[in-house]
Amino acid sequence: MPLGKVRFSVAVVAVAAAAGAYFVLRHQPGVERAVAAPGPAAQAMPVPVAAVVKRTMPIYLDYAARTESIRNVVLQAKITGYMGAQSRADGTDVKEGDLIYQIDQRDYQVALDSANAQVDRDAASLEYLRSNLSRGNELARNGYLARDSFEQRTSSVRQGEAQLAMSRTAVRGAELNLSYTEIRAPFTGRLGRNQAPAGTLISAAGTPLNTLVQLAPIYVTFNPSETDLVEIQKARAVGKIEAQVRVPGEAQSRHRGELTFIDNSVDRATGTIVARATIDNGDLALLPGQYVNVRLLIGERPDTLLVPQVAIGSNQLGKFVYVIEEGGKVGIRLVELGSIDGDLVAVNRGIRETDQIISGNLQKIFPGMPVAPLPPRPATAAAPAA
Repeated sequence: MPLGKVRFSVAVVAVAAAAGAYFVLRHQPGVERAVAAPGPAAQAMPVPVAAVVKRTMPIYLDYAARTESIRNVVLQAKITGYMGAQSRADGTDVKEGDLIYQIDQRDYQVALDSANAQVDRDAASLEYLRSNLSRGNELARNGYLARDSFEQRTSSVRQGEAQLAMSRTAVRGAELNLSYTEIRAPFTGRLGRNQAPAGTLISAAGTPLNTLVQLAPIYVTFNPSETDLVEIQKARAVGKIEAQVRVPGEAQSRHRGELTFIDNSVDRATGTIVARATIDNGDLALLPGQYVNVRLLIGERPDTLLVPQVAIGSNQLGKFVYVIEEGGKVGIRLVELGSIDGDLVAVNRGIRETDQIISGNLQKIFPGMPVAPLPPRPATAAAPAA
């Protein structure tokens, strides 16, 4: 047989053998199912979930603000003299009536002593005039003294009384000038920097000595908008409005007070109005001119829905949360957020109270993806008190 025919016969036999083997394998029991079966199903990703919290939420209005002292005065002397001593150091907290500065008293003590001596002299002179009038009285009744002489004695007594009154007034003036040599705190507050060291010649009401500012209570001034003004006025008609003040960098507000002033006109250029809260500032931590944040409590909103802040996502359409829908798949809800309360944030629109909120693995999931909610973590026991 020719060689070409032999090779063709071998190829035909090989193809037939392969086809027979496939036919036998295809019809073996269980083999058909193995060939037609799909790949393994996708595994659901475990995700932490949180329930929606429902409770009454306070309604706040937040503003940037500045602190202002209620009283801020420049200490000056009312008399002229040399500065003797400063009794309280710069920056010291003083109480009303505390001695701060002492001006040299010697000149004013001399003036007071002279005024007292004048009083003694006028008192002695008046005593003689009254005695002389008493004798004149007796002589006038017996006809030994002319009426004109009697009236002169009466006039002398009245002049002596007036002179004594003037001398006593001079004493009070000298005492007052002597008291002005002591500069005392007109109210409780904190001193500033001294501007008149010992030995400085002080002129009456012309030389500033120091500044004194009141720190407790203290004002906090801010500028609500016209829209907020309407809400503030409604809340103010119901009762007092609480003000909470937080210094930037603090985790929470430490100072409390109330709204005490709203100006009588709106600024046309900015559309805002000046408002002011009075804060207790018992710890003297707030200083005048300090930048702070003020929060006004203007009411409460019942049945508010809250979710963890960590569950909030953001895209081009706005804020959203992922929820677990029926069938264990991820659903997405566009939400409208409200005020923040600790780790939670209020959701004004977009969720239901029964929703399960996905609070973790947000970067690894997408809508329609199967997920498996993790069981809630057990509460951690509090550490025993020392």
